Amino acid sequence: GTPGVGKTTLGKELASRTGMAYINVGDVAKEGELYEGFDEEYDCPILDEDRVVDELEDKMSEGGVIIDYHGCDFFPERWFDIVFVLRTENSFLYDRLESRGYKGKKLQDNIQCEIFQTLYEEAMSSYREEIVHQLPSNTPEDLERNLDQITQWIEQWMKDNN
Repeated sequence: GTPGVGKTTLGKELASRTGMAYINVGDVAKEGELYEGFDEEYDCPILDEDRVVDELEDKMSEGGVIIDYHGCDFFPERWFDIVFVLRTENSFLYDRLESRGYKGKKLQDNIQCEIFQTLYEEAMSSYREEIVHQLPSNTPEDLERNLDQITQWIEQWMKDNN
């Protein structure tokens, strides 16, 4: 999902409730300096996607991992049994991004990314459609509902696959 939709909050809480490993790709990239330059326009480093995949391959092959990142088209399809794309209404998202210090083009482009469902479409074209699901992420109630729904899915998957 777009920055600000609640991926990190959901991912960390899900890991805590399920005992799964949680990986924030941005943190992994920062720790390993897995970058191939700097984007002046967006004031952020440019991810070296190949090095990120190499760095995560062993951990992902073990299974039981929650990955948190805004994009997904460079991750191997074999890594995922299910993909959730969080969606947030613009009024909520604008306030969240503004409070993070997003301004100008960076703020507008992230809002447009959400409006045009860019990351949902990326997920749909990168993975089998039946494993990609959109979840609303506007309120604390949405967060709880999402946590319950994903936890139930994980429990069912464990029963069916173990």
